[in-house]
Amino acid sequence: MTPDVHARDLRYFAAVAEELHFTRAAERLYVSQPALSKQIRSLERQLATELFRRDRHRVSLTAAGEALLPHARRVLAALAEGVAAVEAAKAAQRSTLVVGMSTSPGRGGLLPAVRSRFTAEHPGVTVRLRQMSWDDPTAGLAAGATDIAFVWLPLPDEERYAWTVVAEEPRLLALPVTHPLAARAEIGFAELLDEPFLALPASAGVLRDHWLAVDARAGRPPRIGAEIAGAEETYEALVAGLGVCLVAVGNAPLISLGGVTTRPVRGIGPSRYALAWRREDGGRPLVRAYAEACRETVSR
Repeated sequence: MTPDVHARDLRYFAAVAEELHFTRAAERLYVSQPALSKQIRSLERQLATELFRRDRHRVSLTAAGEALLPHARRVLAALAEGVAAVEAAKAAQRSTLVVGMSTSPGRGGLLPAVRSRFTAEHPGVTVRLRQMSWDDPTAGLAAGATDIAFVWLPLPDEERYAWTVVAEEPRLLALPVTHPLAARAEIGFAELLDEPFLALPASAGVLRDHWLAVDARAGRPPRIGAEIAGAEETYEALVAGLGVCLVAVGNAPLISLGGVTTRPVRGIGPSRYALAWRREDGGRPLVRAYAEACRETVSR
């Protein structure tokens, strides 16, 4: 029958084997010397062999004790690693996940649905939402201000990131209701090449180019009527007649208020909205779990 040796037995044995002194080992373990001696005798009975030679002057390991010591150390080290892993998992469950966004995800209650699914599996995690300015197309990922973020593609330095696409939506033209083109049911992009456009800040890089539809301009540079870094600024600039802009269908309600309307546009591709994270964080349990909750929500 295999002896029922406990971790405490091995811990006590290893301390005595390393100190070769029962009193010093007892002090190291914060137990009394008689209690330690009793535990070692109990272990020896279980193993049916002496582990230590004891006399009035010294303590030494027997051959059996020498054989056991490296195995005891490995078991104790593995146990310590296991306990550390459990503590890390518990800490992860209690920690905070910062979710960035440049515009509200909206889209049929996507954000609360993802949050509900995620927190059902991770009730101890605090999810903090952080609204970022449009001058940061990564919604805080690049600077490390957010752990995961709802963003528009393309991203600058996109090799740094991984993502799952949440929505692919047509780009509409937003313009003042007084604009001559507002009377049209649909507009070809070629008709807009001379129009002043509202643009994201230059720091938005490739995302600025996307919302200016640079790839559909056949090399003609866009006319910039004003720069905008948020939905309110966009609305005010449109009402003021500073320019027109492209907007995703899901974001149209943010600016289609009094004095502003939207129209379908021919000749340009759709927009893609995604949940993104830094590739280096792809293995983090909370990042992975939030991304999975998002994928499950979108696929329903």
